[in-house]
Amino acid sequence: MSRPHTFLCIALYFKGVEFIKACKAAGNTVFLLTRSSLADEEWPRDSIDDFFYIESEDNTPENIHNIIKGLAYVMRNQHVDRVVALDDFDVEKAAAIREDFRIPGMGQTTARNFRDKLAMRAKAAEQNIPIPPFSALFNDQDVNHYLNTVTGPWVIKPRGEASAIGIKKVHAIEEVWATIEALGDRRHEYLIEQYKPGDVYHADALVYEGKVHFCLISKYLQPPFDVAHGGGVFRTITLDADNEDQKELQALHARLLTSFGLKYSASHTEFIKSKEDGKFYFLETASRVGGAHISDLVHQSTGINLWEEWAKIENAVAKGEAYTLPKASYTPTGLLVSLTKHQHPDFSLFNDPEICWRLHKDYHIGLIVKSADDGRVKELLDQYSLLIHQNYLAMLPPQDKPAH
Repeated sequence: MSRPHTFLCIALYFKGVEFIKACKAAGNTVFLLTRSSLADEEWPRDSIDDFFYIESEDNTPENIHNIIKGLAYVMRNQHVDRVVALDDFDVEKAAAIREDFRIPGMGQTTARNFRDKLAMRAKAAEQNIPIPPFSALFNDQDVNHYLNTVTGPWVIKPRGEASAIGIKKVHAIEEVWATIEALGDRRHEYLIEQYKPGDVYHADALVYEGKVHFCLISKYLQPPFDVAHGGGVFRTITLDADNEDQKELQALHARLLTSFGLKYSASHTEFIKSKEDGKFYFLETASRVGGAHISDLVHQSTGINLWEEWAKIENAVAKGEAYTLPKASYTPTGLLVSLTKHQHPDFSLFNDPEICWRLHKDYHIGLIVKSADDGRVKELLDQYSLLIHQNYLAMLPPQDKPAH
């Protein structure tokens, strides 16, 4: 094919700038589908050949149908060779577009494994990957059996949201049924799962030809669920290659992504190490770069830019070329991010030489620190977390829907 390949990037949140730049730098034509309310964001306009706008990010059949209908008109005069979803909420749209126009890439069945929390749990159970006991909410008898055989507390989770959005923790059977009743005719969109206290870990990876080519394991010092529901500072720290948890999770993570059918993508996967039995349990996975500036943590720690390398993988696959991962380094690194009560927070309290990155965003404060001494990284994260609590912290109530 002599013409440039055309990539349709879908980003209904403002993200993926580095992916778009790298995709264009590889010689491709790049289209961006986004929401009209994001038209004035700082998109890399020199790297985008055309914009297409929609009003809603919803994954309703009507909205997806309208996207496909609009794209059909575009494709009368333009080619689209690849479709890339840059956020969790875009995965269903991209899969439906690929299916309708027979564009190579992840179809709707495989996409379910990376978007639908019930589907991913069923797939993990099928592959004998440890998961907390769970149940769909379809059938009253099945739910009663679950509640009578699985001890609480439990969490009721939306199947199609991301991170801790919309999750409710419940402690009594009566509370479970009250929550289910309140869901009304949307109860089938939720599941129930045993709440397992423990440390939460995340694996941030690049997959090519169905194999994990890069993976960094990190540990949340305060899990996203706890931050979302109890407030506080989001913190995560990388694990050394010799760490026993790292070795165990690398193997479990590779088996999971292979069995879930991921062929080429970035990926973010979470596991919990139960305080009760010390075992690792799968929580969720996604075929995208991790949020909350985790990609910046990975970049500072290893030199690997997940967004850029993902674009290079997609480009290589589209053109039938080989992809080679750059040589990765490793330095112990930690990230913390928080909402603040100040629109432009003062960073003067944070001046240690280990700071390698600062977040500049209204009403947020964020830092990345790195040091050859992982104990020093943990010390600084603890110290800075205390300073933020004392001088900066702002909290919002738990979200039922994603914030833009």
